Amino acid sequence: MDYEEYIRQGLEGEAPLKLILCGEVQNTEPGKTGVVSVVYATEDKGLAERKIRELTAASPNYYYMVYSVPLDTDLTKLPHYPSIAITESDLR
Repeated sequence: MDYEEYIRQGLEGEAPLKLILCGEVQNTEPGKTGVVSVVYATEDKGLAERKIRELTAASPNYYYMVYSVPLDTDLTKLPHYPSIAITESDLR
């Protein structure tokens, strides 16, 4: 699956809350740090799509992903919950 398919899957999910996460590698002393942040939350699919397009255009070196998230749910109980993997090679 390519990036656009993942974005579409997140936007089209049945759960009402759309979360946009940002993954980045920051240069810190003495090395690098991987950071994942929640940067946007909405129940409006159209707003979520516009925002992720805006964010990716403004910051192409960051990695953005959108997830459909159910409300009032322990997300760790889901088969896959909002996350972005930052590997050791990303930190080199």
